[in-house]
Amino acid sequence: MDAVFCKNGHSYDPEKYSSCPYCGVQVELGSTRPYGGGATAGAERPPAQADATRAERTPTPKYRPGAEGETVHVWKKRMGGIDPVVGWLVCVEGPDRGRDFRIHTERNTIGRSAIMDIAITGDEAISRENHAILSYNPRRHTFRIAPGDGRGLAYLNDEEVISPVELKPYDRIEIGESTLLFIPFCGEQFAWPVESKAEPSD
Repeated sequence: MDAVFCKNGHSYDPEKYSSCPYCGVQVELGSTRPYGGGATAGAERPPAQADATRAERTPTPKYRPGAEGETVHVWKKRMGGIDPVVGWLVCVEGPDRGRDFRIHTERNTIGRSAIMDIAITGDEAISRENHAILSYNPRRHTFRIAPGDGRGLAYLNDEEVISPVELKPYDRIEIGESTLLFIPFCGEQFAWPVESKAEPSD
């Protein structure tokens, strides 16, 4: 199940909790009493001992996006913190019509969830995660689309995508109720330089 974020940025499973378990919910219960009026009903509680040890509650750390060991993409590291754009998908039909989505180097997951590389959040017919995968090979300067592991199908120029297929400029990709045009930036005319791997020193 997909994690949900509360207004304070805490992540939680909505199948287990109806609201954020970290934020807590104040509930007015009023006074309580034992069921059935047993022997302890109305009995006074003994006072707490002064030397008794109380367990202290450890505060829950605040959620900070990317703080829990985010993997830094090799291209982002090479480009001084920037994951360079290599192309775009432009929505020409569907709920997000007119909107563009950036394509970055190597694998780009496509889905409705905000954690996807290409998040098409306005189309409810798109699988939440991994509806399709669009990749850019920085060595060959080629783009491919492949089916994801989501339930929905992807179509390239009206043909179902059942295995990775190379993309050409202005190809039409259909997922959910959206039609997207593929616009490459990198290719024969321009490409981000591929740096050779550093030799280990003795």
